[in-house]
Amino acid sequence: MTEDGVVMASNIFNLDGKTAVVTGGASGIGAGIAEVLAEAGAMVVIADIDEANAAEQARKLVEAGLKAAFQRLDLSDEASIVSACAQIVERYGAPWILVNNAGLQDRELLLEGTAAFFDRTITVNTRGPFLIMREVARAMVEAGQGGRIVNIASAALIGSICKGHAAYASSKAALAGLTWASALDLVEHKITVNTVLPGGVATPGSYKAEGPRPEGPGCRPPPLGLSEPRDMGAAVLFFASPGAARVTNQTLAVDAGWSLS
Repeated sequence: MTEDGVVMASNIFNLDGKTAVVTGGASGIGAGIAEVLAEAGAMVVIADIDEANAAEQARKLVEAGLKAAFQRLDLSDEASIVSACAQIVERYGAPWILVNNAGLQDRELLLEGTAAFFDRTITVNTRGPFLIMREVARAMVEAGQGGRIVNIASAALIGSICKGHAAYASSKAALAGLTWASALDLVEHKITVNTVLPGGVATPGSYKAEGPRPEGPGCRPPPLGLSEPRDMGAAVLFFASPGAARVTNQTLAVDAGWSLS
């Protein structure tokens, strides 16, 4: 970095010395994001309700010579979120990067919809990120070093993906709204808040999602081929990087050209 604060090209994506928390980092998109951030130099805490797989993913990163740890986190439980964030701050210091990736993507047709299904989806996909953003942002503000928050929403916000996504799309739209509001609340603290919209990605979660058989525009192959988890990691790395210090309240779709077709 030069004296006037300009980041040199060689350091634009350097995250050395930064702590990153990735929710849902035990598998799928979250694992890809965790890998990319760790390769950029961050110490990555994989926060997931699946403690065994989170520990395994962290072990793989450490064995590859990278810095990683794991923390059990249940996004449906406020006490779990508050406790997990406190433990992370105590062990590793205030995170500089938070990636809200964990979420549910089960399907239920609107005409067969239940309040219980809708409430559970909102609880995990929107309320959970709100609570962990609150806790981590408090730690970031107290540390006084700024920070980066990246929320993983969905390309369902720019076009219908498949039937049965009333609850899912609503939860991700609310997450996008949370991004916009939080970006304003946190800008004075030099904390940026941005959103990534993944298109189709082959992950264990997508294959295991419950509900009616996928049917709709999202089933067509995107022009650039199905995305990989690390493609989302690259988008997150941009928002988390020194090069994006003045980028906030922005949305980046990584849909392999699906929106063109």
